[in-house]
Amino acid sequence: QVQLVESGGGLVQPGGSLTLSCAASESVLSVTSVTMNWYRQAPGKERELVATISSTGSTNYADSAKGRFTISRDNAKNSVYLRMSSLKPEDTAVYYCNAPVLIARDYIRYLAVWGQGTLVTVSS
Repeated sequence: QVQLVESGGGLVQPGGSLTLSCAASESVLSVTSVTMNWYRQAPGKERELVATISSTGSTNYADSAKGRFTISRDNAKNSVYLRMSSLKPEDTAVYYCNAPVLIARDYIRYLAVWGQGTLVTVSS
């Protein structure tokens, strides 16, 4: 089995910054060899894609995240990060780490792997 575990959420004031982490379980071969995504779901709204980093390192962002959020990864820690700055109340949501495909160390492929989510609340 493979797992993604998010951390780093919390309460932050508008204009503040927060960095979310997504750690892959030891059974995962490498998060740098696959595409990794950050999604978010605000109360009463559909889940939306926020940021993507591909296996080549190219990144893409939702319009709402451009210029404020940065997705990155660390091969040594087998983790993906989302650095969020200039946070707004509308950024309040549960943030999820996602891998469309994850490859385990035994080379079994797991599809549509999600973390449990971490809550970010932007409020004064």
